[in-house]
Amino acid sequence: MPTDPTAGLVETRRALAAGEVTSRALVERALARIEATQGTLNAFRIVRAEAALAEADAADRELASGARRPLLGVPVAVKDDMDVAGEPTAFGCPGTFPPVTEDGEAVRRLRAAGAVIVGKTNTCELGQWPFTEGPAFGDTRNPWHTGHTPGGSSGGSAAAVAAGLIPAALGSDGAGSVRIPASWTGLIGIKPQRGRISTWPHGESFQGITVNGTLARTVADAALLLDAASGNHVRDPHRPAALTVADSVGRDPGRLRIALSLKPPFTAVPARLHPEIRTRVVQLADRLAALGHEVEEADPPYGQIGLTFVPRATAGIAERVREAPDPALLDPRTRDAARLGRLLGGAPLRAARRAEAVLHRRIGGFFGRYDVILAPTTAAPPPPIGALYRLRGLATDRAMIAACPYAWPWNVLGWPGVNVPAGFVRDGLPVGAQLLGPADSEPLLVSVAAQLEAELRWQERWPPEPASATRAA
Repeated sequence: MPTDPTAGLVETRRALAAGEVTSRALVERALARIEATQGTLNAFRIVRAEAALAEADAADRELASGARRPLLGVPVAVKDDMDVAGEPTAFGCPGTFPPVTEDGEAVRRLRAAGAVIVGKTNTCELGQWPFTEGPAFGDTRNPWHTGHTPGGSSGGSAAAVAAGLIPAALGSDGAGSVRIPASWTGLIGIKPQRGRISTWPHGESFQGITVNGTLARTVADAALLLDAASGNHVRDPHRPAALTVADSVGRDPGRLRIALSLKPPFTAVPARLHPEIRTRVVQLADRLAALGHEVEEADPPYGQIGLTFVPRATAGIAERVREAPDPALLDPRTRDAARLGRLLGGAPLRAARRAEAVLHRRIGGFFGRYDVILAPTTAAPPPPIGALYRLRGLATDRAMIAACPYAWPWNVLGWPGVNVPAGFVRDGLPVGAQLLGPADSEPLLVSVAAQLEAELRWQERWPPEPASATRAA
C-alpha cells in the first residue's frame, strides 16, 4: 500500500504524485511512529510536529494544483548538526542553544525539493564517536537489537530509517559517521564527494573532513535524497561539478577491476577484523566476481595518512567548542580534544592540509589499476549500549579506532564512499562493507551498489520486534 510506512522515498514520491496518499497522512503516521518508539529507540532530539503538519498541508495544496517537485510532500529528517530555521542546533551537546534564524544550505535545498522536515535526529557530542549516547538526550538504540548502539555519529538518522519511522534522512560523515551507522543498522549510507552537499553555514566542517550524506534502505532512495540535497552556497569553498546520481541506479557498470582491501590503514592502535565480518565481506567480493567483475586482494598505499587526520579533526572540535553556549557542560573528552586541537591548530594543521594533495596523487595512482575498492566498513559489530560511552579519555580513542579503523581515510581524501549491507553476525547484528572510489565517482559506486542490491535484496529484511510493531502502528 502506498500509505505503508515501510514504503521508501521513491515509492512515497510516486504515491503522492499519483494522489494515492496525502502528505498529511504520511506525516501523521511518521509522527505517530516516532512518538511510539521514542522511549525505546530515542532517534530524535527535536520533533517538529506542528510545523511538519503545516508543511504537509502546504505540500498537499501544491500537489492538488498539479505542481511537482522531486520530494514534494515526502517526510524526511536531518541530523542535529544541520540548521533548521526556528530550531536550535545543539549537535549532541548539553546546554541551552538559541533557535537559528535560517536553514542551512542542505536543508534549504531539501525544502526547495518539497520535502517535509519532521525532525532533527540524535547525534553524539559534536559527532566525535561511533555511538549515539550522551547526557543531553540519553541513549539512541539499534532497531535490530536495542541492547546495542546503532553507531554514530549519525545514529539517530540511522535508527529512524532502519525502523521505518521515515523513508530516508540526512547525516554527516567526518570519520565514517554516515557509513558506520549505516553498516550497523543494515542501510545504504552514501558519503559523497566533499562539497557535493553543502555544509554551509560552515564552509568547511571540521577542516574539510566532514561532509553531509544520506541514509536509506535502498540505493535508489539514498541516491534520490543525495540529488535533492546536492548543491552549493555561493560562499562554499568546495564546489564540485554537478552530477546526477540517481540515474546510475540500474545502469550496468561494466566489467570493473575491484580491489578487495581487508587491511586497515596504519594507526597506533592495533585493529583486528572480526572473523565473521571478514567472511561477510569476502562473500560480497565473491558475489561481485560472479557478476563478472575482476576481484583481487590489494590495499591502497595509505602510508601515514593518520598523521593528517588528527590535526584536522581536533582543530574542528576546538572551533565548535568555542561556539558552545556553556563549554563547561561538555564531556571531558570533548574538552581534551579541543585543547589538543588548539595545540595542533597552527603549523601541524597547515602541514596536514598540504599533505592532502600528496595523498591524492599517491592513492589516486592506485585507481589507475583498480576502479573500485571493496573494504569492511567496521572491524567489529555494533557494541552494546554504554560499552564505549562509559570509557574515558585515551580508552575511548583506543576502543573507537579498534572498532572503526576503515572509514576515516576517505574523509581525509574527500572522496566518495558507499556503505552496503553485508549481512549479519552473532545475535542478528548487521554489518556492512564500503565501496570506495576516487573523486566524483558517486555514479559508479551507486551503480555497483544497486547491482548488488538487485542480487541480494537486503531491503526486504526488517528489524524484529519491537521495531516491526512501530511500522504497523
